[in-house]
Amino acid sequence: MGDLWVRPTRRDEVEVLPGIERSAGALFRTVPELAWIADDRVLPVAAHLEAVRAGTSWVVGDGADPAPWGFLCAEPVEQTLHLSQLAVRLAQQRRGGGRGLVQTAIAWARSRHYHALTLTTFRDLGWNAPFYATLGFRVLEEDQLGSRLCAVLRHEAEHGLAPERRCAMRLSLTETSGSDPD
Repeated sequence: MGDLWVRPTRRDEVEVLPGIERSAGALFRTVPELAWIADDRVLPVAAHLEAVRAGTSWVVGDGADPAPWGFLCAEPVEQTLHLSQLAVRLAQQRRGGGRGLVQTAIAWARSRHYHALTLTTFRDLGWNAPFYATLGFRVLEEDQLGSRLCAVLRHEAEHGLAPERRCAMRLSLTETSGSDPD
């Protein structure tokens, strides 16, 4: 990662995280049918604070500036860590920050003996499912989702995300991958 750093998010940084997410979302303007996402709501500060309290929020930046330009928020759900949001400012994308954040979340979950990490994302966008696949996540089939991930995908569909373009992914941290992601 060169001069990149990843560390836990500080409470005094949560106010800048929605702006980072807004900047990251601008990439959706390159996909005409998804351009609306660039102007959609972002994770509220209260949700960021909850992740900071839980110890499941990390930021990334570089030596040139002490301010973060990317973040990852996750939610512990029993023995699974669900990645809720990953965002990197548009100008800093493709520098390894997102990968560093996900690798940090994986290491955190491993050190606490979690069984898996999960997330939902777009199947067909290069910076979504194909990116996570390079980190070992696999797309779950419908019969592997479990009630929690079904509910997340259903909520996303109600918010306007086309179900046929969305998927849930899982990274097993145990020897056997099992089929119950909840």
